Amino acid sequence: MVIVTGAGRGIGRAIAERFGDVGSTVAVNDIDLDVIDEVVASISDAGGTAMGAPADVSDSTQVTAMIEAVMAAHGRIDVLVNNAGLTGPMLHFFEGDEAWWRRIVDVNLTGHFLVAHPVARIMARAGGGSIINMSSGGATRAHRCFTAYDAAKGGVEGLTRAMALDLGPYNVRVNALMPGTIDTEGMSPEARALRGDNLPLGRMGEPFDMTGAALFLASDDAAYITGDVLRVDGGMLAQQRSATVDIMPPENFPPLEEI
Repeated sequence: MVIVTGAGRGIGRAIAERFGDVGSTVAVNDIDLDVIDEVVASISDAGGTAMGAPADVSDSTQVTAMIEAVMAAHGRIDVLVNNAGLTGPMLHFFEGDEAWWRRIVDVNLTGHFLVAHPVARIMARAGGGSIINMSSGGATRAHRCFTAYDAAKGGVEGLTRAMALDLGPYNVRVNALMPGTIDTEGMSPEARALRGDNLPLGRMGEPFDMTGAALFLASDDAAYITGDVLRVDGGMLAQQRSATVDIMPPENFPPLEEI
């Protein structure tokens, strides 16, 4: 059984469908019931097995109910892909407030902990498992106007390393995936060219590009890998990063008279 959080769209959906394609039973998590049903149907129509697992990952009560439902239906959890995340609203540091900060950190970082904490216990009691957290280039570099998001993703990588140390003796491996510039919403050809042409591989990534790395980290082929971050970024961080991959240019920052 594989749980994929935030599996209603984009990277999460692609990973959930890929696990279904290779024969895994998939629990599709999201906060949107309509997209859950759509992804479950997509996996089922392709010959796979899936169940809906609705929950807001930042709410421990909802997370507990989700885990209990998965265990009642299937009795085990072998892989957790902690993908659920929130990028916006995109605000300059001067524009952000406490509510904005807390919501983004709660979903992107605390949510990883809230889901992984009970799942890791289940895995340990069963003899092992694989947890895959979702990081970002912002964990080690930075995006303009993504202060809360980048701070949360830095926390995700720290959480990944710390969990790997604590859970290794129980044969529970914990790694992270770091997506690069992935087109999850169907950008215009002009936007794709602006953000993709200057990357070493010459294009933006697609959600499917993340799926092979997820399968690998979940598999026995990665049995001696834990506490690591696997970059799937088309070489973005291997080069001197161009500002064209940033969404918010400095000319759109708040003017001095407004801060």
